[in-house]
Formats: sequence, structure tokens, C-alpha cells
Amino acid sequence: MLRNRILGSLKFQYWAARLPVFASVSRSRASRAFDLVAGFCYSQVLLGAVQSGLLERLEKGPMRADELARIADLSLDAATRLVRAAAALDLAEEVAPGCWMLGQQGAALLSNPGALAMVRHHPLLYADLADPLALLRKDRKQPTALSQFWHYSTDSDDKTASEYSQLMAASQAMVAREALATYPFSRHRRLLDMGGGHGAFVSAVAKACPDLELGVFDLPPVLAGAANLSPSIARHPGDFFATRLPEGYDCITLVRILHDHDDDRALAILRAARAALPPGGKLVIAEPMAGVRGAEAMGDAYFGFYLWAMNAGRPRTPQEYQAMAAKAGFTTFSRRPTAMPVITSLTVCSY
Repeated sequence: MLRNRILGSLKFQYWAARLPVFASVSRSRASRAFDLVAGFCYSQVLLGAVQSGLLERLEKGPMRADELARIADLSLDAATRLVRAAAALDLAEEVAPGCWMLGQQGAALLSNPGALAMVRHHPLLYADLADPLALLRKDRKQPTALSQFWHYSTDSDDKTASEYSQLMAASQAMVAREALATYPFSRHRRLLDMGGGHGAFVSAVAKACPDLELGVFDLPPVLAGAANLSPSIARHPGDFFATRLPEGYDCITLVRILHDHDDDRALAILRAARAALPPGGKLVIAEPMAGVRGAEAMGDAYFGFYLWAMNAGRPRTPQEYQAMAAKAGFTTFSRRPTAMPVITSLTVCSY
């Protein structure tokens, strides 16, 4: 209470901003506070830079604003406004008066197809968050833009399943890199990826662990669209909640699956995995988690509202997953810290 009264005092803020020993801290806090206010504008600048093709064109080399205007179908003033805003976020960089090139943040973003896929997908989330209190007051009892996109089922048409799986595949490459760098999957004989979609995760595992036998379990229309999945990877069509998992796999992975489901359904998935694993087999849970140092905002702020808008699921701490897994029959648990917890954390369970 005392700390907050001091920090909230205008006299203290004025004094701290002018005292050399406190000035940098004061400026940093002020910048962070303004970023909270302006964050939505930053996100929209990013979306505009991606949707307009600005970043992809700047990747090819420097160009002038009038060229950007023609490519993006904008007036010169509008294109200049967009590229200057992008430069303020380090997405672009002015290398000469009126001449622009790709910025460091823009280059990093273009190297990450998963992040780009999420940026293009975010207008659905932005629409649902236009009035956050209205969204919360719906209490997940009414359809939302996100829920209509994500909640497909066994009778979904091929187009819906394809759109879902393409987005998942684009974003799972990041998770696969972190998981493979953190857990030694090569110690196993056979691995089954539950809800593996078009096989983005197991395909990455196959490259890293060529001797590992692999399988994917997912809904029939999803697996039917997995045209690029290697014939050496077994396909197991089914439903988490109605189909018994195939046995004989000593490792089962749940990659960004559990946080999409409410507690009762998440527990049912864990129990299905426990029933299919042999004694000593491992269940690897890989997804962004709440309460993880270095990823607090991603866990509860971003995924907290994203999953609320989805009308299903919630972010959980590693401790909550351990308690839930214990209820499902697992007896041994370990956390495997990753280098990038904003992308994923790992919890390994066995019995």
C-alpha cells in the first residue's frame, strides 16, 4: 500500500524523473504505462503492416513511400503514415529521407511463419475484445468470432478443418523447436501425438529422431486433410472423448491441446492418455502456461482472454496440471523449463 501511494504520487514522479539515479527507472515505468494504453494501436499497426504486404516488400530491399502506396493500394499520405508507424515499432527503418527498409523487429517477424499466421488470425480476437466487459458478461454462453472459428467437430466440413489445422501447423513449429530442445524424445520407441492435426509436431520430431516410430491421433476430417504427412507416420482417426486411444506407444504428447478445454474435458483427455500408456511411459504436455516466470503476461493476460473469447479452456499453472494429472492416475511429475516460456512450457507425467 505504501509503495503504491508513493509511486502514484505526482510529486514523487516529478522528483524521480529529474534525479539522475532514478531518472532511467522513472522513464522506463512511464514508457511501460503508456505501452499499456497504446498497445492496441501497436497491434493494429502490426496487422496493417502484415495485411498490406509492407513487410514482405521491404524484405526485398529499400523502397520509397510512393512505391509502398501503390503496392498497398493506399494514398501517399496513408502509406507514409503506416510506414512511419511501423518504423516506430522497429518493423521498418528509414535509411534515407523518404526511403525505407525492413527493421530488426520486422526481420525477426518474417522469419517466424507461426507468428505471422497468428497476426493474420487476430482480427477475430480484436472483434471479440472491442468491448471486454461485454465479452466477460456473456460468461461464455454466446457465440463469438473466435468460438465459431475454433469449435469444429467430427461433422465439420473439410474447409473448416483445413483452416483450423493450417493455423495450428503454422504456429506449432515454434512449439516443436522448444520442445525438442528441452525433452529427449529419442529415448522412446514410439510416440503418439494426441490432437496432432496435419502432423506439424510429429514431422519435426521425425527429423530430429529418425528412429522413433510416430503416430497422430485426431478427428477424421483433420487427418483426411493431412496431405503432406509422411506415410511412415501412422494415422489414428478418432475423438478424444469417444474413441479409445491406440496402445503400444511409450510416449504421448499433448501439444497446445489441454488449455483449449475446460477442466472436465481436460481431465478426460488426461485419463485417456493414462489408460493408453504402459507403466513408465511418459505424457509430455507442451503449451504456454500461467504463472511461469518470464511469461506471466502471455499466460494470464493474453491466453486468459483469448481462451475466454473461444468459449472454452483456460490457462493453467504447471502445479494445476500436476494436480489434474494426479487425479487422472499419474504419480510422477517434472517440469522442464524451456528457453522461451512465452511460446511453451513443458510438464512430463508418468506412473
